[in-house]
This record gives sequence, structure tokens and C-alpha cells, in this order.
Amino acid sequence: MLSAAEFPWRQVAVNLAVSGLEMRTNSGENRIINFVKAKVKNAQHSFANGLSTDLYSDGTAANQINGLQSLVADAGTGTVGGINSSTYSFWQNAVQSAAAPLQGGSAITPSATTIESLMLPLWIRLTRGMDTPDLIVMSDDYFTMYEQSQTSLKRYTSDETGKGGMISMKYKTADVFFDSSGGIPSAHAYFLNTKYLDLVVHQDANITMLDDVESINQDALVKTIIWQGNLAVANRSLQGVMKA
Repeated sequence: MLSAAEFPWRQVAVNLAVSGLEMRTNSGENRIINFVKAKVKNAQHSFANGLSTDLYSDGTAANQINGLQSLVADAGTGTVGGINSSTYSFWQNAVQSAAAPLQGGSAITPSATTIESLMLPLWIRLTRGMDTPDLIVMSDDYFTMYEQSQTSLKRYTSDETGKGGMISMKYKTADVFFDSSGGIPSAHAYFLNTKYLDLVVHQDANITMLDDVESINQDALVKTIIWQGNLAVANRSLQGVMKA
């Protein structure tokens, strides 16, 4: 009997040390900034940026969440959520490779004129009744090709200040965007059905600040920021990757 997929909790903690000298130097009415608050804010931003990068990882680093390179793998296989997709083929994600296209035929060199010929077969493979991809995230190079392919179809509008700008990029019913966080591999596009993807976060550890801990042997205190969760998938067969 096949059990449901199970994803373990992953936990990350960041310790931020603040010396008494720093706190006293940047206190009082004449302080330029709230030093401790600024330091914590910077740490939270760095934490969030690191998490964004991990979303595209293969999840092999210590305490790293399952990233898209694991859940929507280049090979389409692998053990995800405790289920071996080589044994259970329904648990494999779809793969569109420019070197060996889903639709058959010879290899396709990705470009502004060919990128939609790669996208459509993957879209069709991932469409099942009312289920279709609703989010496509591309690497910078693929997004550039896609935008160039849409030049004649772009529509612009003016906002209330009179400044023009494109509202968004779409492919059929999916939003298309690129992520400049640096985590997504080049020459990649992930076709995602977010109905079956969930970033699960513990309510008590969502980039949460714990109580300050004072050092017993020095003039300082430690602030700890914690996060606990994982990225889970409920239906790999409706997720796909397009790659070179």
C-alpha cells in the first residue's frame, strides 16, 4: 500500500550578537538610528533572501528546504516526500528538454523565435481538465527570449501619474516572471500548478524573534531569529520544467 508523501520540518536559526558598547553608543535622544532595530531588520532581510534562493535548490544542504530542483527535477525522477518516483511513475514531474523535445524531432536551440515551440507541448502535458499551470518562473535568459517573442503583442497602459509601463507577462492562463534572486539555474523555466504546491511554515517560527539572551561572561546579548517549514508538493505530475 502506498502511503502519502511526507515532508520533514526544516529549521534555520540566525544568531545576532549585539555588544553593550554598540547599544550604549547608539542610544539616547541624539542617536542617528535605532541601532539594534536596524541590525535586526537587516538580518531578517538577509534571512528572507537566503530563503528565496533555497526555493530553487535541490534541498541537499543541511536543514535546507526542498527546492524546485528537487520537487520539479531536471530528470523528472527522484525520491520526493518519501516516494520513489522510479517505482511509482505517477509521481514523476514532466520535463521538456530542448535537446530532446517532448514532441519528438531533433533538438531545438532556444531563442525568441523557438521558445514558444518548447512551451506549448509542456503546457499541454500539464493540462488536465481544469488543471493548468498558473505560474511560470523563468531564468533571466529564458524570460528575455519570451519577452522578445511577445514584442508585437505587448500592450501598455498608463497609471494615475501618467507614467507608462507594461502591467504583466502572461502565457495563456499563467503569470510569467523571472526571479533575480540568483537561485534559479540558467536556461530553466518552471511550469507550476500552485494548487498542489505549499510552502508550509510553523506558526511559531516564521522568521520569528526569540527572547533576548544575555551573555554571562561578556557585555553583550544575543538575538535569535528562527524559521521552520518546508516546500511540499501534492501532485508532481502536474508540475514541469523546461530546460536546455
